[in-house]
Amino acid sequence: MISTIILQAAGGSSMLSTLVPMVLIMVVFYFFMIRPQVKKAKDHKKLVEDLKKGDKIVTTAGIHGRIVDMNDTTFLIEVEGGTKIRFDKTAISLDATKAAAPKAAEVPKA
Repeated sequence: MISTIILQAAGGSSMLSTLVPMVLIMVVFYFFMIRPQVKKAKDHKKLVEDLKKGDKIVTTAGIHGRIVDMNDTTFLIEVEGGTKIRFDKTAISLDATKAAAPKAAEVPKA
């Protein structure tokens, strides 16, 4: 057992060969996992800040509606039939007003 410890301590290049792959794994993890997630969160925050009354939206639950009122942290959404539901701003998934605008522009009129 003591001879094993002495042999491990003698191999100085072994530590370097172990450290380099670990650093590379961390770099790859950052660029493929963390950085895209931060960018996605930043884009979602900008989307929510740009919303205004009258915009049509889709929530993360799949509910489609139109913004009637806004608070600091919530939206009041009117769905079909005049029903109004209050949602947290983090529950907004898509701005349907802006998503439908490019599609309408692509359709040629006969």
